[in-house]
Amino acid sequence: MKDIHALLAQMTLEEKVGQLIQISPSSLGVFAEITGPAQEWGMTLEEISRVGSCLGATQAKHTIPLQRKHIEDDRNHIPLLFMYDVIHGFRTLYPIGPAMAGSFDPALLYECAEMAAREAATAGIHVTFSPMVDLARDPRWGRVMETCGEDPYLASVMGAVQVKAFQGEDISAHDHLASCVKHFAAYGGAEAGRDYNPVEVSERTLRQFYLPAYKACVDAGVRVLMPSFNDLNGVPSTANTFLMKQILEQEWGYCGVTVSDWGAIAELCKQGVAEDLKEAAYKAFTAGCQIEMMTPAYYRHLVELVREGSIPESAIDEAVLRILKLKDDLGLFEDPFHGADEAKGEAMFLCPEHRALARRAANETAVLLKNDGVLPFSKDVKKIALIGPFAEEQKIFGTWNARGKAEDTVSVREGIERKLPGAEILCAYGCGNHYTDTDTSGIAEAVELAKQADAVLLCIGEPQSYTGEGKSRTDITLPGPQAELVKAVTAANPNTAIVHFSGRPLVLTNIYDSSRAILHMWMAGTEGGNAVADLVFGDVNPSGKLSMTFPRAVGQCPLNYNYTNTGRPKTVPDEEFQNYVSSYLDCGNRPLFYFGEGLSYTTFTYESMTLDTHEMTEDGCVTVTVRVKNTGERAGKEAVQLYLRDMVASAVRPVQELVAFEKIELAPGESKEVTFRITEPQLRFWNAQNQFVSEAGEFRLMVGYADHFHFADSFRLIK
Repeated sequence: MKDIHALLAQMTLEEKVGQLIQISPSSLGVFAEITGPAQEWGMTLEEISRVGSCLGATQAKHTIPLQRKHIEDDRNHIPLLFMYDVIHGFRTLYPIGPAMAGSFDPALLYECAEMAAREAATAGIHVTFSPMVDLARDPRWGRVMETCGEDPYLASVMGAVQVKAFQGEDISAHDHLASCVKHFAAYGGAEAGRDYNPVEVSERTLRQFYLPAYKACVDAGVRVLMPSFNDLNGVPSTANTFLMKQILEQEWGYCGVTVSDWGAIAELCKQGVAEDLKEAAYKAFTAGCQIEMMTPAYYRHLVELVREGSIPESAIDEAVLRILKLKDDLGLFEDPFHGADEAKGEAMFLCPEHRALARRAANETAVLLKNDGVLPFSKDVKKIALIGPFAEEQKIFGTWNARGKAEDTVSVREGIERKLPGAEILCAYGCGNHYTDTDTSGIAEAVELAKQADAVLLCIGEPQSYTGEGKSRTDITLPGPQAELVKAVTAANPNTAIVHFSGRPLVLTNIYDSSRAILHMWMAGTEGGNAVADLVFGDVNPSGKLSMTFPRAVGQCPLNYNYTNTGRPKTVPDEEFQNYVSSYLDCGNRPLFYFGEGLSYTTFTYESMTLDTHEMTEDGCVTVTVRVKNTGERAGKEAVQLYLRDMVASAVRPVQELVAFEKIELAPGESKEVTFRITEPQLRFWNAQNQFVSEAGEFRLMVGYADHFHFADSFRLIK
């Protein structure tokens, strides 16, 4: 262990400020050549030698010489922190965030995040900018593909498990990383679903829905936190003392490192809360943002701000100590390369064990949305047609993919060829899937192939490039003439199943009626094509559930299952007209597919739900026992979901909230009991005075999902 206090005592103010600066590898001047931002900022080699962290280096052949040269050049021999976005894998990719959340299997996500940490560590990465636990209620927002979906409890569980998996028991271990939770806070609530837009939410809504997942990650021991780009109620998060000081430090007791998002401190000027970079540096630092990523506000002005008395040097010392402690806990003073090993990485990347895990994850996260007896296909088919823009596409692994490559990814065609080596495979593109695609001439060929085939897989969706940061959409229907392709092909061959790829929920209303089977794969990672083959031919039974609601129309967005009632809720089915209620004349309120929804090739019967008591005291609990039976002919997995409703409270409460879940596996005819324990803290909410309290009264428990509940029962909290 390093004596970081002694180290700090020997550092100059300029050296301390250097630890608060993060730049790209091109700026480090390894061969006495300064490029990139450092060149633009006019940094000298001496100034570069003081820099504390670097982002963007993803190979050991780069991080090792960068680290070696940096330690030689730095008077204090302080190692760099290398940071990168390891979001859903490093080289071996597993499915994107909403898919993994929809597995309802925290243990599976733990395995996947551990795998990502192992691979990334061999490249010399020390910190991953993950997990992203921003609550996503608007599928128009491109970054939903990084999130854990729309539910605060599910996001809390899945966020915390990623932190624990990345960091392990000891972050100095060579197969683990420090985790950075992002983006604090409420980035997913961007106005109109447009990236970087303002977020306007009441403090009560912020605390009730948006903050719990960040808090869960802090409680799990996350070592780094990133404030978000957006302004929250008029104050950008990067300079928001309410968020960074009051909530994060004072209320939650967080004492780890904070780092801005790319360019966010300089953007305070564009947002109109800072006149210049000096004021931006002052506001961000005093709000609690310690490391500046890729803009020169700290480099140019923090020393000046200290020397003029605007910022005490003790505040700089506190920030630097946190960074030095992270480096020390990572073991970088003893081993600055943290196990970086190019050869070890190449042997590990895409190894059979990692591919097998990625394949299992893709299998467990696929959601069967509709099945009128079409799936699974028989393996006895002699001729199968693969139609659509995703039939041979390898870019189905998801954006924010670190070092993932299309050529490493198994396409649907490759997966089917491996599954059915003796079958004749017909393939047609059919039509494009971009907004600019209007050519429908390929549909006729696709129809002819469909007529010849015993079975058809119609592979459609939105391009991978349409999701991610800066990829917001106003129209989240299928792009291009894909809907026309679906209607033509399904009419030509009724034994057609749709395999759907996307990074967000899409509006599939215009193809729903003409489709007999829809298997939603999200963006499925490196082994996506093999997983499709496993699923459509019945070697794996689909068990994924939706972590986000799929709207019936774009105009319903934003949309979430845990809404609150108005005084005039709609009380008749959407097909019936009802005056003066909260509804749409042309659509109704119901989504196309609900949060928590997902079918199976078998059937599950919920035989009973019992409560051990119907009265609970503040120090007591209610034990809920749910009995589930597999009444079908196939083994399968079911995510048993328990929801709660506070029937009467001092402030309006959601009509349902997920409070517990467990995924079980049942053989045909097998029954199992699942037990949940509800305690008083689970009944607490933020009241109108922003107090976190529970209130006496009736609480209703429901098992199932959305409006498809199997049983319900109530208990009363006695206070």
